[in-house]
Amino acid sequence: MSRYAPLPAARTRRALGLLPLLATMALGAACTATEDTPDSTPTTTAPATATASALPTDPPSPSASTRVTIPTSAFVELPAELRKSPRRTTAVEDALPKLCANEFGTGGRQVTASAAMTVTYQTAGAPSSNVPQGMIHQTIFTFDGDGASGYLSRLRAAVQACPSYDQSGGRVTVKSKALPGVGDEAVLLTRTWPETSLNGERTGDTASSQIAVARVDSAVTVFNDQGWEGTSGNPAILDRVVRDGVDTIDAWQR
Repeated sequence: MSRYAPLPAARTRRALGLLPLLATMALGAACTATEDTPDSTPTTTAPATATASALPTDPPSPSASTRVTIPTSAFVELPAELRKSPRRTTAVEDALPKLCANEFGTGGRQVTASAAMTVTYQTAGAPSSNVPQGMIHQTIFTFDGDGASGYLSRLRAAVQACPSYDQSGGRVTVKSKALPGVGDEAVLLTRTWPETSLNGERTGDTASSQIAVARVDSAVTVFNDQGWEGTSGNPAILDRVVRDGVDTIDAWQR
């Protein structure tokens, strides 16, 4: 004989009547969680953004708790008098400079996103018929944890181990120094090499360009200045772009 009293008949009928309804609700929830409609739009993708992706050799951290989108508005835009052409999206691997090796691509597994854009500049007041003076490729990395400061530490060590390297048959020397008053920390690199004419002949002079790297909280931005067709870059324009770019990232992060 059972120790438990049976449910009254009316309560039993009500409980049995609920079973189909509960089964229908459970089936509907399962379908909603596992299926996407063909034309559904991800809610995490914002319009007007630069391509944001981790470097091929440095996948995003598996511990990243949120998806990071780097918007176009996080990148610097040149003032009208210096702008030869509008900024454009660039592949990260093409925007980053290379010295002895892949020094600037060592983001590590704490990278949560990366994107790059390029601006083409001219000297203020230059005739529109003139060729550009140069291009500045800007890359932005975002990191988990202390990844941003770790990136700067690894970069400093890598640059110190690369005082010079060969490029197009010439020797390029590299010098670095701290860049005070820019972001939370910053470094400026100057590359110098024998200047050549458009025909590839040595002129007897030297040409140079600069690379600036700045950390802004958990983000790092790299500015790679390249003079037009192998000529020297413009340090004054780069300095302005770097400071404006750091302010732009700071405003984006707020």
